[in-house]
Amino acid sequence: MKYGEIDFETYFKNYPNKDGYFGKYGGSYIPDDLKAAMNEITEAYFTICKSSKFISELRRIRKEFQGRPTPISYLERLSSKVGNVQLYVKREDLNHTGAHKLNHCMGEALLAKYMGKKKIIAETGAGQHGVALATAAAYFGLECDIYMGAVDIKKQAPNVARMKILGANVVEVTDGLQTLKEAVDAAFAAYLKEYKDCIYCIGSVVGPHPFPMMVRDFQSVVGIEAREQFIDMTGGLPDAVVACVGGGSNSMGLFSGFLNDPVEIYGVEPLGRGSKLGDHAASLTYGSEGVMHGFNSIMLKDENGDPAPVYSVASGLDYPSSGPEHAFLRDIGRVKYDVVDDEETIDAFFTLSRLEGIIPAIESSHAVAYAMKLAKKMDTGSILINLSGRGDKDMDYIIEKYGIR
Repeated sequence: MKYGEIDFETYFKNYPNKDGYFGKYGGSYIPDDLKAAMNEITEAYFTICKSSKFISELRRIRKEFQGRPTPISYLERLSSKVGNVQLYVKREDLNHTGAHKLNHCMGEALLAKYMGKKKIIAETGAGQHGVALATAAAYFGLECDIYMGAVDIKKQAPNVARMKILGANVVEVTDGLQTLKEAVDAAFAAYLKEYKDCIYCIGSVVGPHPFPMMVRDFQSVVGIEAREQFIDMTGGLPDAVVACVGGGSNSMGLFSGFLNDPVEIYGVEPLGRGSKLGDHAASLTYGSEGVMHGFNSIMLKDENGDPAPVYSVASGLDYPSSGPEHAFLRDIGRVKYDVVDDEETIDAFFTLSRLEGIIPAIESSHAVAYAMKLAKKMDTGSILINLSGRGDKDMDYIIEKYGIR
């Protein structure tokens, strides 16, 4: 399928290009002393991604350890509530550790073993990436440092405990707003000092090349599975697919399976408390082009052009930029990006829990909320939602802040 000048039949061969660009977005804006380390990672990844031994090992891990493939569930009662459109969810909440994050963490940790590294380090916001990486480190016998903002440590106490039980060293970050952006800053600073003995396992489709491509490739299992499962369940493709977007790993995972199909694709950003700068984290909706954390994309900026303060009820979405591939897909019009606010998100959290017996992560609840709104605008058809994680990690926080509705 062609979309403008882009032929999606050959899209994954051409994007990113050899320098890591999706159009004008992406690249590698890093200190000189990190370039050799990134080149080492790039060379190692391009070697093993074509290796039958690596691919076979990753497939075995996904089947025997992660519990893949994850199923698709039909939401009969929620569908009846919103009208005539049929809603389905891809159940990444049933992936081991409770979210999609393990899909790329096992791949990155396997890459670290191949490269002879002794330690893996990363940032985390909601804690799901941290838990997944701590799990991968335990599986492969690697040391693991997880950098996490002090605010998120308080909000996501269950995941902090899980990381520590798995043997990870959780490093509290107290700079700035003490959330995801600051955690990334701290993890990058640590990596600068330790890159010879460790690998930085970025938690989304962000960062310098090759990470946006590599994480997308590892997460594409979501979209590949979902497309085959949906056709098997219904005899055809969904009319629309929907996923939440912070950095954008779960969404790129799902979207990659449908880019070459006549399917509407929607990425949902967090509007938070409203459209005022500092009250949301909707970078693709309100941001402009800029470089941060080693890549060029669309970002939210303050009056000095620096990354702006951001907010979301979902710790995994409060990041002032999005992956470069998302920025590219937005510009060419293949994916539509829109927003839902905190109140809509929390309503969707309780609605899905009560009607379907599925407690979603707050991040995933953004996608559920948008799909419910979209369904009411459509006369008929079907929508596939990526349920990127389960809500166990969020229950204490939601009860404390919102009570039981």
